[in-house]
Amino acid sequence: MTTTAATKITVETTVKKPVEKVWEFWSAPEHITKWNTASDDWHTPHAVNDLRTGGKFSARMEAKDGSFGFDFGGVYDNVQQYRLIEYTLGDGRKVSVSFNSKDNETRITETFEAEGTNPIEMQKGGWQAILDNFKKYTETH
Repeated sequence: MTTTAATKITVETTVKKPVEKVWEFWSAPEHITKWNTASDDWHTPHAVNDLRTGGKFSARMEAKDGSFGFDFGGVYDNVQQYRLIEYTLGDGRKVSVSFNSKDNETRITETFEAEGTNPIEMQKGGWQAILDNFKKYTETH
């Protein structure tokens, strides 16, 4: 049996806030529900997050008109406070998020394995849009 390596996609941004605030807003469910959307016609009405190695997380993502929704979740494989989060999604794909802090800015680099249904550019655009929403939310709060 042959296996092929999954296509990896990377998105990134720099948030003009210290890493401690970025980490808090990234991981606290009350903040996740405010920024975790790719577009204004979607929302995240509920999130739970046990941010530790072996902990589980889940965010309910839904179209505001109720036409579609799904649970985005998985298990944390490696958590290094203020530096790195690695997790496995419910479908087995791997994700790595690094936080690089310098002065009062934090560079976030998120790399994920692509799924096989949607085009790569669409997946990259969606994950980047969510990351951009995170940046906007964090910098204005």
